[in-house]
Amino acid sequence: MAHRQAQQRRPSIHDVASRAGVSAATVSKVMAGVTTVKPENAQRVFDAVELLGYRVDPLASDMRRAKRRIIGAIMPEFESEFFGQMVTQLESLAEQRGYTLVAASSRESEARETEILARMHDWRVAGVVLAPVRNEHGPAAAFMKANGMTGVLIDRVLSDDAFDTVSADSAAASAEVARELIGKGHRHILVVGLGEQAATVRARLDGFRSTALKLAPDVRIDVVLAETDVEPLRAQLRDYFGQGANGGERPTAVYSLFLKGTLVALSEFRRRGWHCPNDISLVGFDDAEWMQVTWPAIAAVVQPMRQIAGHAMEALFARIEGGEGPPIARLEPCKVLMRESVGSPGNGPHSGGGDRQ
Repeated sequence: MAHRQAQQRRPSIHDVASRAGVSAATVSKVMAGVTTVKPENAQRVFDAVELLGYRVDPLASDMRRAKRRIIGAIMPEFESEFFGQMVTQLESLAEQRGYTLVAASSRESEARETEILARMHDWRVAGVVLAPVRNEHGPAAAFMKANGMTGVLIDRVLSDDAFDTVSADSAAASAEVARELIGKGHRHILVVGLGEQAATVRARLDGFRSTALKLAPDVRIDVVLAETDVEPLRAQLRDYFGQGANGGERPTAVYSLFLKGTLVALSEFRRRGWHCPNDISLVGFDDAEWMQVTWPAIAAVVQPMRQIAGHAMEALFARIEGGEGPPIARLEPCKVLMRESVGSPGNGPHSGGGDRQ
């Protein structure tokens, strides 16, 4: 019985200190936002806090005074270059102002996203930079509103009635991709996306489709959207291109609305023995190092990561320092780099008969 009671005991600051290999005083400093603690020690404390599920008692006297000099950052994932570099930039900008950044990944889960926010609220973070899983109307943003948290929403957002938002101008970038492909003579284009990235996928798809149809009313635009993951997308693309292999026409170009989709499309091309741009053209939203060094280099929409991070932190600190006024929605322009993966149709076999399984 005593053992079971010990297991159920709420983790203490001393448990955190023991797990992190630091003193309780150091844990206290980290949780209070003191910036003189070595970054590696602070990170060990944050790791221990998450592992143990430690929650600071909000009734403790020293927690009633003020918010901590800690900024929270929640990204959908850390695997892509975009979000990895975003956290690095946000951390640098926070430290320039004497704050510590605590970053976590929601792993594309809205439930986890909200749990992390609740933990950050317990830590009394000064503010949060949230890149939501789907859009600005999810449960995480609702939690922030309900609890009066200071925050800014980035990436998969358009605008919000409570928080400043900063994101790439997805619609304008996709419109430019449409102008490029239509200008090169493409009249049958496949667009690939991921349904869970609702806000950005919709903006990118609508921006592309409206511009393409305006420039070439006879253009055929096929759309393949996977709901939650790249594996279903891989299967859907095999089915889609398999129909072309049975005698139907296949597209002369593919526009992927997200980074992993670009890789899945390229993998399917190679499985079928197709080469860019002679057999099919390829453009991807978001850039990565592998897209630049492969041959041919893959055309890409480059998101303004540094500008998004910079304006997000400017907006956040303005609110932390008492800035009033209605929320501001910022759209940062992207660059469209048409690399060697894009050409004019007709240079290679663009019908089902030319497929090699």
